[in-house]
Parts: sequence; structure tokens; C-alpha cells
Amino acid sequence: MTHPQDPTGTPAAGTALVPVDELHTVLTAHLPPAARAWLDQALDEAAAHPGIHGPISVWELRLAEAGRRCGAGHADAARVLILHAARADLDALTRVYRQGTADERRAVLHALPHLVPGPDAVPLVEDALRTNDTRLLAAAAGPYAARHLAPHPWRHAVLKCLFTGVPVDSVADLARRSRGDAELARMLGDYAAERTAAGRPVPEDLHRVLTLTGTVPETAPEPETAPHGPVDPHGKES
Repeated sequence: MTHPQDPTGTPAAGTALVPVDELHTVLTAHLPPAARAWLDQALDEAAAHPGIHGPISVWELRLAEAGRRCGAGHADAARVLILHAARADLDALTRVYRQGTADERRAVLHALPHLVPGPDAVPLVEDALRTNDTRLLAAAAGPYAARHLAPHPWRHAVLKCLFTGVPVDSVADLARRSRGDAELARMLGDYAAERTAAGRPVPEDLHRVLTLTGTVPETAPEPETAPHGPVDPHGKES
């Protein structure tokens, strides 16, 4: 099973968990000199011209360049640092999310725990959870959702991850939020029963989450014993 990686070697949701100062230190240690110089300039520009200025701010242009300048494996972290340096508020984050590429939307989701202390950005998370972009779903299920998403949409986020093949390791604070959740257990049992009735395998991650709830519904199937092919990040069995 392949997990998207951030510069620290942890799953991509780690970008939202690592403190900004530490994220900067780790990222710059992995960048070649030219990329490091570009990032330092981008952060200086964002700090000097924060917020929204004119049709597009200079730091928004740097967000678009991050993948080319820093490499795809480091772009998420670079974009989070730029958003933080720009002190992007909810209006700015919403603008980037609505108008940006999928990569930029994912960076906004990773940046939410660093920039939005309350639940005001939940609509952005809910919008991302309606997509079938697995990398966007993984980012949406991160620590901001764990803190602020209401129980009903959070349960559906877990089911969406299972349905699309997103590893449940991407769901932040899964053990705490699952514990004792009988409704989540019921939903998992129903989903497993539907797959079994259709002759389809039940994801191994489903049994893991079901165990975390501490509740076993009547519809819960036995764990699969036959091996299945690995699941790629797009939810396809090989």
C-alpha cells in the first residue's frame, strides 16, 4: 500500500501536524541550494505582502510555482509555509481553494490547523470530502477535520476513505474519534454487508476501524483471509 509522503517521511497528513518552524527546518534540509533560495525569497515576499492584494497576490504566484521549484515531494510543505508566512486568513484561504489547482487546494487543507483556530473553515473540508480525488480526501481527513468536523460528516469521511481506497492512516485522531461510536460501527457493518452481498472483498482497513469502535454490529463480517492485491493511492486493486 502506497502512502503519499511529506519531507519528514510520514504520511502526507504530517504536513498539517508538524509545527511550522520544524516543518521549515526539515524542508530546507531536504532542498537543493537553488530550491532553498527560492523558498526563502518566496517566504520573505509573503511576509512582506500578506493578505490579498489586487487580482492576485505575489505569494499566490509562488504557490503555483512550488511544485516546479521544490519538487512534487516537497511542494505541499512549501505551500503550507508560504500560506503561513502570508498570514492567510479565511478569505484568502477560501480564494486559493476555490480558484487553485488540486495541489493548491490540498495545501490549503494542510494549512488549516496552522491558520484557522476555530471551525470556520469546515465548509472547505466538507467540499473536499465530496470529491473523488484521493489525495484531496486524505488531506481533508486530517487534523482540522478531527478537531472540528461534526460526528455525522466525520463518519461519512471515514466511509469515503474506505470506499475510495484512501488508507485510514490518513484520518487524523482516528482512534479517539472512533472509540465507542456505535453509529460508526453500524455504518461500517452495513457497508461491509453490501460489499459481501455483491461478492466484493471487505477492505482490511474497515475491520481495523470497526475494532477501534469497540462495538461489533450484527452485520459485521468475518475478516478476509485470502490475500488481495495491493491498493494504489487511487483506490484500484492491482
